[in-house]
Amino acid sequence: MRVRIVLLASGSGTLTQSVIDAFADGTRGVDIVAIGADSATAGVLARAEQHSIPTFVVRPKDFADRDEWNAALKDTVAELAPDWVVSAGFMRILGPSFVEAFPSRIINTHPALLPSFPGAHGVRDALAHGVKLTGGTIHLVDTGVDTGPIITQYAVPIGDDDTEETVHEIIKAREREELVRLLAHLAHTDLVVDGRHVRGYVASAMTAH
Repeated sequence: MRVRIVLLASGSGTLTQSVIDAFADGTRGVDIVAIGADSATAGVLARAEQHSIPTFVVRPKDFADRDEWNAALKDTVAELAPDWVVSAGFMRILGPSFVEAFPSRIINTHPALLPSFPGAHGVRDALAHGVKLTGGTIHLVDTGVDTGPIITQYAVPIGDDDTEETVHEIIKAREREELVRLLAHLAHTDLVVDGRHVRGYVASAMTAH
């Protein structure tokens, strides 16, 4: 069994690089068919090109509104026939038309233990709230913001001297490991989605310090 994935990213692509490093040689059953961005200057594109991975750019500013952009992004990704779409630091909300084109096949990572602290500032919001334990979530994407069914989570304790930056770095390091682990799993076994419950994946150890 092999799976085809399309990665979407907006920035420098450190999470995407972990996926490239793990699967670019094609020996683990995961084929990276393309990497897409929302800006022609996104650093992730250079990472892809260094490994001869096809790229594409769909820029919101080239379209009249968000709906047109979502439709263009959906059509571009659909032509690649992915088994999974992976949002790897993609800083855009995927609209209903995109999500409905790939039902329960879009994976996102979030730096908090959902459903707590959704949105763009998960680490900052968790620390501001004074929690002693935060972490990361890998989940399926639905039409809400960080509201899709949870695939796996991992916890990160917060120390008295921790800052947003130190906690975020710990979460990101774990995020890279967990996403690679999940994708390797999907090369051999599919997920089973039953409402809000995702089955068929055994999480790794839950807590890291």
